[in-house]
Formats: sequence, structure tokens, C-alpha cells
Amino acid sequence: MQQTPEPLENLIDQFARFPGIGRKGATRMAYEVMSMSNEQAMQLAKAIEAAKTGLHRCRLCQDYTAGEVCPICSSPKRDRSIICVVESPRDIKAIERTHEYNGLYHVLHGLISPMDGIGADQLCVKELLARLNDAVKEVIMATSPTVEGEATAMYLAKLIKPLGVRVTRLAYGLPVGSSLEFADETTLYRAMEGRGEL
Repeated sequence: MQQTPEPLENLIDQFARFPGIGRKGATRMAYEVMSMSNEQAMQLAKAIEAAKTGLHRCRLCQDYTAGEVCPICSSPKRDRSIICVVESPRDIKAIERTHEYNGLYHVLHGLISPMDGIGADQLCVKELLARLNDAVKEVIMATSPTVEGEATAMYLAKLIKPLGVRVTRLAYGLPVGSSLEFADETTLYRAMEGRGEL
């Protein structure tokens, strides 16, 4: 069996560290990099370096930004009475695509997961609590509908409710275009609980 050269094996290992990328996908990505021209490969390397050195967390919401405060937090057009709490910066992009939400965000950078050794002190919880002034009337929990997402939402709700701030949770239910027969029990239960009037 032919042995992979060490630099290529190292590149595969680095790509395999990405969530959702298995060994096969990492191998494809590494060979794709090797098929690039030197100029294209250097552009990729420079883009990674520029992102890592040029971006940092917004001092308010913890999203990635080049400035001290991100464009959403600094926009005078955003509703400052609502903060939507999300797990990662990717979630902000997903919600923004709907063009339905005009409040502010707060990125936790993870979820409480005792099995993985992640506690609340490793998330951006104290930064969230520091933002809860008289102007904030509602905090929306937009964490994933997983055990970790639910536990994190419940933990934060217990901290926030005593401050007199309304805490809400995103409704979960059936995806558009799906069939009832293929939905699991938890999804159907959530859909029934979150039902609304027509």
C-alpha cells in the first residue's frame, strides 16, 4: 500500500478536525488544495491568516467583527429591547436571512454539555448578563432543540427571569414541505405545543 507523504497526511489531519468533515472529505479537500496553482493555494492560506488575525469578538454580542463593535450592534436601526441568544455566529447569519428579526444578538460560543466537560463558565454568559439593562425587555432563546440546547436555554432563563426580563423560546415543529408520517414523536409534540390560530 502506498504511503501518503507526511505533509499531505498533515493537511488531511487538519481538514479532518472540522466538524462534519470525515476522513474521506478531508482527503478530498487536501487533494483539491494540491491541485490548485501555487497562487491559489497562497490566497487560501492568506485568507485564513487574515481572518484569524483581523477578526475578533464584538465587545457586546461576541459575534466576529473587524471593528470593536459589529455592524448589527452599532446600527441605530436595530431594536435594542430584544436580544436573541444563539449558539454560534453561523446562527446569526441564518436568522438574518429571514429578514424578519430586527433586534440584537448574543453569541454563546457553545452550549452547556457536562458530557463534553463544557460548563456555563466556558460560554459567554456573564457577557450576556452584563447587557441586560432597563432597555432590554425580552431575551429570545434560539439554541438548538437538542438536550444541550434545552439545558442551556433553561439555565439562562433561570438567571434572567429574576431580573424582570421576559424570556421566550423559539417555536419548534414540522418543517415546511414535510409529511406527518415521517416526523418523530418529539417534533410532533413540539408542533402541537407551539400551534397557533389560523
